[in-house]
Amino acid sequence: MNVKEASQKTGVSTDTIRYYEKEGLIPRIDRNDAGNREIDEKIIRRITFAKQMRDAGMSIKALKEYTDL
Repeated sequence: MNVKEASQKTGVSTDTIRYYEKEGLIPRIDRNDAGNREIDEKIIRRITFAKQMRDAGMSIKALKEYTDL
């Protein structure tokens, strides 16, 4: 699925998904031949996890440290 579909599925904005990828909170997202992000269920689970942790009050820095483990 593309980033717009992932946004609709997770309730996380497209900008936030891109930010999470840039900051390393979710794995690097593969792109298709046209350069569009191809998001799979593994990435959806990571986006959902990051959203839940942020909703619980975890800082970006703490979330990054946790995901790096």
